[in-house]
Amino acid sequence: QVQLVESGGGLVQAGGSLRLSCVASGSIFRFLSMAWYRQAPGNQRELVASISSGGYTNYADSVKGRFTISRDNAKNTVYLQMNSLRPEDTAVYSCNGQNKFWGQGTQVTVSS
Repeated sequence: QVQLVESGGGLVQAGGSLRLSCVASGSIFRFLSMAWYRQAPGNQRELVASISSGGYTNYADSVKGRFTISRDNAKNTVYLQMNSLRPEDTAVYSCNGQNKFWGQGTQVTVSS
């Protein structure tokens, strides 16, 4: 079992930046594909970005050019750097590992 713990959410003005972190327990992190999802009130959960064990990345069209996913296997951590934030980015952001493991989520609120 892998436990995921997110941090880094908060309140930011439009145009600002935040960096989310997700730390994984255990020793298999380097083998896991990782992803960030988000869910806004009344909306379905959507994939924001993913990164494979080999470092291949994929992004939702809505965040391309603004968000960057990365991983540090030595720290068992995956990051989501979010720049040029917009009010529509407001959501609970959750970390996912290998489509199986979930963190508790962290709130991101972007004010206009």
